[in-house]
Amino acid sequence: MLTVKYSIATFVWFGRNGEDLPMASFSSRLRFAHTTRLVRDLEPMLAFYCDVLGFQVTNRGMAGDAELAFVSQDPNEHHQIVFIQGIEATDPQFMFVDHLAFRTGSIDDLRAIQADLERAGVEGVAQVSHGNAWSLYFTDPEGNGLECFVDSPFHVAQPYLEGLDLSQSDDEIEAATRADIEGKPEFKPMEQWRAEFTAVLDGSEG
Repeated sequence: MLTVKYSIATFVWFGRNGEDLPMASFSSRLRFAHTTRLVRDLEPMLAFYCDVLGFQVTNRGMAGDAELAFVSQDPNEHHQIVFIQGIEATDPQFMFVDHLAFRTGSIDDLRAIQADLERAGVEGVAQVSHGNAWSLYFTDPEGNGLECFVDSPFHVAQPYLEGLDLSQSDDEIEAATRADIEGKPEFKPMEQWRAEFTAVLDGSEG
């Protein structure tokens, strides 16, 4: 099993027998672009993602026996998700582990998404604080996990998970989150963490 030990300044990989593995040198940074989802029934999936979550179909067509639908909400991305029907899908894992995550702009956006999900009859929506983000977790019509989140102004060591109450005001949510995590490992302003991590990526730390 491959494991990793890390700190804000050092990343050291260990192989199956505990031996140090050399770090790869990358000339460019990878940024998430899109993902694919095998589906059993394409139409209700498109209805959910487009009508409830606001995606747009950018292209749709066949590849052999499989039908593909490309959807996006980002004008810089032709597709953020590709749904594929006609290939056998495996059962998804628990939504907190196996999910797609989408960043949104404000806590009010989360409240609006929650309301949209309620109107769509989606059950089991979980409101979660990760300390560094406030999130909604839920599943689509085929049980695939989804997360919609907004960044908090804080960093705290992950994993971290506590409940979230979106009925509170924005100021109350921020104050409650700070109170919960300011004594936890690595607590700091997010901007400080980003600067430190940028130094790690640039090889200029410490």
